[in-house]
Amino acid sequence: MMRIRDLTVRFGGVFPLDGLSADLEAPIAGLIGPNGAGKTTLLNVMSGFVRPVGGRIDLDGLDLLALAPAARVRAGLRRTFQTEQVVEDLSAFDNVLALIDHVGGERRERRRAVEEALDFVGLGKVASTLGQRLNLFERRMLELAKAVVGKPRLILMDEPAAGLNDIESEALRQRILAIPASFKASILLIDHDVELIRATCEEVLVLDFGRRVALGPTAAVLADEAVRKAYLGVA
Repeated sequence: MMRIRDLTVRFGGVFPLDGLSADLEAPIAGLIGPNGAGKTTLLNVMSGFVRPVGGRIDLDGLDLLALAPAARVRAGLRRTFQTEQVVEDLSAFDNVLALIDHVGGERRERRRAVEEALDFVGLGKVASTLGQRLNLFERRMLELAKAVVGKPRLILMDEPAAGLNDIESEALRQRILAIPASFKASILLIDHDVELIRATCEEVLVLDFGRRVALGPTAAVLADEAVRKAYLGVA
């Protein structure tokens, strides 16, 4: 469970997050809102890239904001980005291994965890392939492998299906759906694809101007009039 309390981020006179409070309990929760709503800022605060001026985030009782970014990774925080972060001259295996090296553990255990992560996303057969030779779908799945390796607790996903076709997006979605049961990790998912959110997330948090517009079961939230006006652009 993730508990956000009075979270505020200020850049000069602008408040990308303005006293945000929310409790997220579903294994897979969606985070939506119009451009500039504060979605990526929230993920940046959780990751340690942005320091809030006030507020608190608890993850299963752990004070997330009290930890340095590297300590958050060791505690199980993972993130995928809108643009895949693939090291071109490393193999798929070594791309994932580089992430788990920050987590710790014995060498044999780390390598086994990398193999399991690559098999989970269907990249076991291209483990030795250099990043520069992977196609877009494989690069997206490699990002997912990096997210699930090393006992993740919370995975932050920022538009993981960007650039994929419908068949590839569905394959990615099926892997995302399998993560909570396979790795006992929760997911917070940003995506502009409303149908992906509808088909994947049990609950949704909607932001606008850094504030909470709605939070609840996905179907109810997406049918909410305030959400339809703020995000979907319909009355």
